[in-house]
Amino acid sequence: MAEPTDHKSGLAALAEAAKPAQGRGLPPVHLWHPEHCGDIDIVIRRDGTWLHENSPIGRAELVRLFSTVLRKDPDGYCLVTPVEKLAMRVEDLPFRAVALTQADGVLGFTTDVGDVVEAGDEHPIRVETDAATGEPAPALHVRADLWARIARPVFYELVELAALEDGRLVVRSGGAAFDLGATGADGR
Repeated sequence: MAEPTDHKSGLAALAEAAKPAQGRGLPPVHLWHPEHCGDIDIVIRRDGTWLHENSPIGRAELVRLFSTVLRKDPDGYCLVTPVEKLAMRVEDLPFRAVALTQADGVLGFTTDVGDVVEAGDEHPIRVETDAATGEPAPALHVRADLWARIARPVFYELVELAALEDGRLVVRSGGAAFDLGATGADGR
């Protein structure tokens, strides 16, 4: 009979590594440089749904936990612990900005995993436009090299808050200005 070990791997190790982050900030994933141990069958779909082995991860607390050990490296997205690095797939951006607040000249965004981010110099808003369709693809910097896709209703709120400057829609937050794009034929 094999001796039980305390070494955990895969989802169990990720959950253990992320637990200290609960209630006291994010784990220092930028300081962890373990060897790549393989892939984990986790996908973040374009709509923000996290899947494990093609099944949605139904517990929001578990998704939040995993989001705290998510990192983007030059070779792609991965979940990391002090001893493991597991590659995973992200179809678009890992997070969604799903709510917007405005107070004292600052735009605050809440992501689908519970991060609260104030747009400004350290957390810019960028809008790329699809050359073929003209559709905007707005995003917000969350942390390190992780971005949130700004949900369509939230983007519409931003457009309503924007000022017209030289034919462009511009929003300001925390002393920074962000270009949302050119105005349409109707002036908006």
